[in-house]
Amino acid sequence: RAIERLARHDDRAAHVVKLRFYAGLSVDEVAEMLGTSKRTVLRDWEFARVWLYSESGREGDAGAPNL
Repeated sequence: RAIERLARHDDRAAHVVKLRFYAGLSVDEVAEMLGTSKRTVLRDWEFARVWLYSESGREGDAGAPNL
């Protein structure tokens, strides 16, 4: 569910997560597949990791809004 919420916020970053985590592609392979630079993939990957970590904390907090 968190990746779906990420996709609503940043679709490309969510796609990078799916390709890296689920498909097991390297940063270079993801960049080639998406037609973007390695640097962009790394930036999206880092953003997504922080965003998903933040979201995982919210899911455990009953008082936090469900984004």
